[in-house]
Amino acid sequence: MKGEELRDLQAPLKARYRETPAAALITLKAEGELGDTGLTCKVDTGRALVEAGLHPATGGDGLSACSGDMLLEALVACAGVTLQAVATAIDLPLRGGRVRAEGDLDFRGTLGVAKDAPVGFRAIRLAFEIDSDASEEQIATLLKLTERYCVVLQTLRTPPSLAASIRVAAN
Repeated sequence: MKGEELRDLQAPLKARYRETPAAALITLKAEGELGDTGLTCKVDTGRALVEAGLHPATGGDGLSACSGDMLLEALVACAGVTLQAVATAIDLPLRGGRVRAEGDLDFRGTLGVAKDAPVGFRAIRLAFEIDSDASEEQIATLLKLTERYCVVLQTLRTPPSLAASIRVAAN
């Protein structure tokens, strides 16, 4: 896709969202079903059913997807798509590339072994490797705009308000 094609595709959406800001507010949803056997949760991704389970570092068997890995995968997916969209929008040609995310966890936190160990990632590193003849200035702009517009990256940087609830199903 060329930059002009992307701009033409997005122009009516941008116009609509400027005129009616409420039209831009969309609620995305995800659902899962507790697994029948073992400690798993079946998550419907809209493309496939993924069975998530405990990471081997917390007693899992390694046969199920790890939700921490899935978080990093979501970051890689979002950042990769955003990088390509930004490159297209600014007419920066890419011949290819790779996106990698790494995150550091201290499983003592999630297992309750050490109260001072955090539950969750201590650090996440996102890296891009691209094949392009772009100048250093263009590449810096590409990274800056990718970081600015990547939904998952921005959500991790500035966490939204979050509420959890539980309800007992009626028999």
